[in-house]
Amino acid sequence: MEKRSLLQLIKPYFTVFDGSLSLIIFLILGAGTLTIYSAGIDFPGRVEDHLRNVLVAFVVLWFAALVPPQTLMRFALPIYTIGVALLIAVAMFGLVKKGARRWLHLGIVIQPSEIMKIAMPLMLSWFFQKREGSITWRDFLLAALLLLAPVALIARQPDLGTSLLVAAAGFYVIFFAGLPWKVLVGLGVTFLASLPMAWHFLHDYQRARVMTLIDPTTDPLGKGFHIIQSTIAIGAGGITGKGWLQGTQSHLEFIPERTTDFIFAVYSEEFGLIGNVSLLVLYILLIGRGLLIAANAPTLFSRLLAGAITLIFFTYAFVNMGMVSGILPVVGVPLPFMSYGGTALVTLGLGAGILMSIHRHRKLVQT
Repeated sequence: MEKRSLLQLIKPYFTVFDGSLSLIIFLILGAGTLTIYSAGIDFPGRVEDHLRNVLVAFVVLWFAALVPPQTLMRFALPIYTIGVALLIAVAMFGLVKKGARRWLHLGIVIQPSEIMKIAMPLMLSWFFQKREGSITWRDFLLAALLLLAPVALIARQPDLGTSLLVAAAGFYVIFFAGLPWKVLVGLGVTFLASLPMAWHFLHDYQRARVMTLIDPTTDPLGKGFHIIQSTIAIGAGGITGKGWLQGTQSHLEFIPERTTDFIFAVYSEEFGLIGNVSLLVLYILLIGRGLLIAANAPTLFSRLLAGAITLIFFTYAFVNMGMVSGILPVVGVPLPFMSYGGTALVTLGLGAGILMSIHRHRKLVQT
């Protein structure tokens, strides 16, 4: 009887997990851990650190899954306000590393821009929930201003990769809230027309990344080295790959950042086209499950938030695979649940936990 009572006591804390979503994430994490082990042979303790990061992300996911969406909505405005305040603090007296001012020392060193990856869709979802049924073009304009303020602060650090991710997260909410197609087309045309002028506002290293994308062979031993070596690794994998621990490009240290941003190149060389297709199927299932949770959410806030988080996962995967394959500039975006890195993994775990919370509370109607 005591054992049965104990099981009944702890059972509610484990039913928060969505089985399908958990399985998909577990499989991607497994593939990532195997690849990090292979790529990180020359980095003692890398796998142990990764497993600790996975454990922390799991705890964050679990806590987020326990929190009802109604509670998340109440904290949306405070989290956004704190995030923007921290970004302003970074601009004023943040820590400078490698020429970028992105960090803040508050007893521990934090990167406030990471907060905005979740704070932005939370804030805009709350914003449109408050205006449900009476959303006008003024609301879309105000939402754009709420989005552009932190994006501008992050881009100024400079951190192009994170600013694009935050901008994408906010844009997805605005789009799902009912942004008219005419406005969307107009924004697209305006964006394309502004590219020549935007070129002059880019930093030198950002311009170099674009030029390297166009023709990496112009500087094969310098700025083009990353793309050239990663594409060689992807091609060398062939259909079936060279086998786990057998990737020469990574083990001979030709692939830079091989456990973080360029882990997909290591994975491709060792597991080949079959492995790549399998990984793509997992990401498609992850995105499909997230969109299904969004479609079944009971409130506008939950639908917008779940849809935005799901497409954040898509953006991470698309941008990372695109830059490693040489079709997008290198912007320092990790491959979700694959790349080594505690901050990104915790952020992704938080997003997955919020999805599970929305799914768990889908039958509850906001009062």
